[in-house]
Amino acid sequence: MDNISEYTNIHMDAIREVGNIGTGNAATALSRLLGRVVDMDVPVAELVPIYEVADHYGSPETHVCAVLVRTEGEFSCSLIFMIDEEKADLLADLVIPMDISGMDAESRLQIRDSALSEQGNIILGAFLNALAQITGWVLPTTTPAVARDMLGSIMDLVASMFGVIGDSAMLVKTSLHIKELDEELGGTVIMIPDPGSLETLLAKLGVL
Repeated sequence: MDNISEYTNIHMDAIREVGNIGTGNAATALSRLLGRVVDMDVPVAELVPIYEVADHYGSPETHVCAVLVRTEGEFSCSLIFMIDEEKADLLADLVIPMDISGMDAESRLQIRDSALSEQGNIILGAFLNALAQITGWVLPTTTPAVARDMLGSIMDLVASMFGVIGDSAMLVKTSLHIKELDEELGGTVIMIPDPGSLETLLAKLGVL
């Protein structure tokens, strides 16, 4: 399928089910890491052209933090966990076992990025575990990378890196609710399948 419009409601329902299971897995895994109750809203899953991802997320000038991984094998794709930068730091601080307020800005950034790398890897791994549960596939991942910039700049980077290997992206938007934290943390998981991988997944799910 070369055009997103060719996907039917049955195909999209199957994609949304992957998003639902992945969100549930992510909430459980993140709760274990934080030692707190974590709830996630029912996700909104949609399939969009990769070059339109920024339009579906927010203003191109929004400062965000993104964690990126890749998986190869029977289902090859790139995955990104993206969250507003200010809220990303709130999330990171929940697992940093020390007071970093007195450190210089560069040290604080490095420590927070390390924490976010772990958290993002857990969230993205939860989505891959959802796929593994459904399909029986083994889906190893690369070491996560963290990027901070304006949304438009990050999506330009993603498009330049991955646009030649995939032109569609699955967006799963949700909000994190963490007990004892008076702040709603948004978050979006972006899955960019390699050419042919989405069709392989849909065939495995029995809807193609």
